[in-house]
Amino acid sequence: MANGRVVQTADRTLGSRQLAALLPSEVRARPGYRAIADAVRTLILDGRIALHVRLPAERELAEALAASRATVTGAYDLLRESGYVRSRRGSGTWTELPEGHGPVGAHLLAGSGGYLPDGEPGIDLAIAALGAPEDSLTEALAWAAPRLPRLARSPGYHPFGLPDLRSAVAERFTRRGLATRPEQILVTAGAQQAFSLVVSLLCGPGDRVVTESPTYANALDALRHARLRTGSIAVSDAGWDMEIAESTLRQTVPRLAYVIPDFHNPTGLLMPPEQRLRLLAATRRTGTWLVVDETIADIALDVPAPAPLASLAPRGGAEHVVTIGSLSKTHWGGLRVGWVRATAKMITELAAVKVAADMTGSVLDQLVAQPLLEGLERTLPARLALLREQREALVAALERHTPEWSWERGPGGLSLWVDLGEPVSSALAERAGACGVHIGRGARFGVDPGTFEHRLRIPYTLAADRLDEAVRRLAAAFHDGVPLAPAVERPHWVA
Repeated sequence: MANGRVVQTADRTLGSRQLAALLPSEVRARPGYRAIADAVRTLILDGRIALHVRLPAERELAEALAASRATVTGAYDLLRESGYVRSRRGSGTWTELPEGHGPVGAHLLAGSGGYLPDGEPGIDLAIAALGAPEDSLTEALAWAAPRLPRLARSPGYHPFGLPDLRSAVAERFTRRGLATRPEQILVTAGAQQAFSLVVSLLCGPGDRVVTESPTYANALDALRHARLRTGSIAVSDAGWDMEIAESTLRQTVPRLAYVIPDFHNPTGLLMPPEQRLRLLAATRRTGTWLVVDETIADIALDVPAPAPLASLAPRGGAEHVVTIGSLSKTHWGGLRVGWVRATAKMITELAAVKVAADMTGSVLDQLVAQPLLEGLERTLPARLALLREQREALVAALERHTPEWSWERGPGGLSLWVDLGEPVSSALAERAGACGVHIGRGARFGVDPGTFEHRLRIPYTLAADRLDEAVRRLAAAFHDGVPLAPAVERPHWVA
């Protein structure tokens, strides 16, 4: 594609101009062979260059970079030696992963959720989610148990989701200010599947889409895997620049726009009502589908939870809005239950796509989810109180161990978007891994290559003592006396 952000073409060949456009500007300006190899490795690990894609010929890439062929040959040699590409005579050079590496996006760090070789426990800061609320989960299981036998007498296929759960999701939307009927709800295996289904239905390879930058890393992965051209709307510490957003929509006329207006991941910001109205109007003018991710909308720590964005549209003015959500952040990521809220016609079309992907969702998960969702207003306050305490513990740890770092405290969400003061996020994440702290580097959340190298997303979803220990280890890695330099890391999965 012209902008170089989507590299999976029909014949799985990456053009020289495409690859050159993906490389960071400093590499393009001074294309040394090691810098090229390091940049390509990072792009493969991030999923920006897909696996089993043919890279451009050495001569063609040398011309695109205004470099010598020997420089590109040296870069390809390093990539072959490290296992990131393989070459076949007469066939070209193809991307792959070294022996021992799992798929891009896999959770691979040995210390994550487990232990280092010396037995010291690892700390996982890559996942911004709480463990399950044991009392509520136990109650939900007890509620579901006597109801399961009745459902078990049927074949168990419910492509739209269990009717009672669809009704419960629709009722909750209605209580929050967006009138919704059960036929406007599709139950999915989490919000990630919901988003992937929407993208699969609405977009084709090469279509333009727009997201915030930074944004949810796994959503970016889904867009890249769908071979879409991705543009961005910047989200700074001050929030969304709606004039730039409107200009981007007007100039690119994207097929789809993906936003997280409610306690944005990773910044925790909340989009003001007037900006929501402008976004609704701008996407309607350009004929752009607006996908609103409400996965974190209930994590309101300092302000009331917002009404659904689509509820602000005038009557009939929100048919282009698709809302997705799940129980992963309010309850438990291990309970794979999410949903899509859209027009009844689109829900029928999405159900057909879902059937082709996985036939139906888990009946047991959906049965357990119903009382959890219906009892959310009763159980959520305790979860929010815990998160406020843990946020304060993280702030105190950062002030104690890394006073030179900075951050803005959003009114909700699950993490702080921390500014390191220098572009060393990747190197710090690599070094922190050796200290038993698994954390996603800032660039995982950026649309464009090389962005947010000065940022880390640090969730406050662990206990206070674990947060303090994690920040202490991060600080030790940051201050260990050896200058941090750009580094290529192993694949980091974040949630």
